[in-house]
Amino acid sequence: MNSPAPILIQPKAHVDHRGSFVKTWHPDLLAAHGVAMTFAEEFYSVSPRGVLRGMHFQAPPQAHDKLVYCVTGRILDVVLDLRKEQPTYGQSWSWELSEKNACLLFIPAGFAHGFLALGERNAVIYKTSTVHSPAHDRGVRWDSFGFSWPVTAPVISDRDKNLPAFREFQSPFVSP
Repeated sequence: MNSPAPILIQPKAHVDHRGSFVKTWHPDLLAAHGVAMTFAEEFYSVSPRGVLRGMHFQAPPQAHDKLVYCVTGRILDVVLDLRKEQPTYGQSWSWELSEKNACLLFIPAGFAHGFLALGERNAVIYKTSTVHSPAHDRGVRWDSFGFSWPVTAPVISDRDKNLPAFREFQSPFVSP
């Protein structure tokens, strides 16, 4: 059974005069945190400082879990609970992910995800449990759910600017 909430995972990192070496995935690493995830796809994005991507998710039946980490630079990673029947519906949380802290963030289905690029050059990897489906690709506008982003004028896509505000949003994450 997967976690009902996002989980920050700190893998072992070996750092020496050559740099760092981090094992980002092993079934036992995730299982130790109660996560059972099979990967269907992997993506990466590269963004300069000030880029904001999000808040994205896949709607059922193509909803997916994500495992996210930053391999270059640093980001402020944000998740928003979209599970209508949960007491945490509409709440958001954030973590800094960076090449320095090597943290992994597991995000279960039912959460929107986005991030703000904080470093000069930031590379983020996403592993997902389902294949991306454009017909199920959704989002919530980044500035509409009460999160205090540390930026006033982010670099953002036209798509993200035009996502529905949270107050207008109808969550697909409800029990039948």
